[in-house]
Amino acid sequence: MMIVLAGIVIGAIIGVMQARKRQGNRLDMAQYAAAWAIFLALIGVFITIFAERMF
Repeated sequence: MMIVLAGIVIGAIIGVMQARKRQGNRLDMAQYAAAWAIFLALIGVFITIFAERMF
């Protein structure tokens, strides 16, 4: 579960930084943050499932 939460936080940070780099406004930053957070959370879910099955 912690991997998923970490993915959400890291994804949001990456998304905001990427939108700022491209000179986006607040809505762009929110959209990028949400997209990256969902993407990394999904990867975190798969890592968690894999780890649970291995142990």
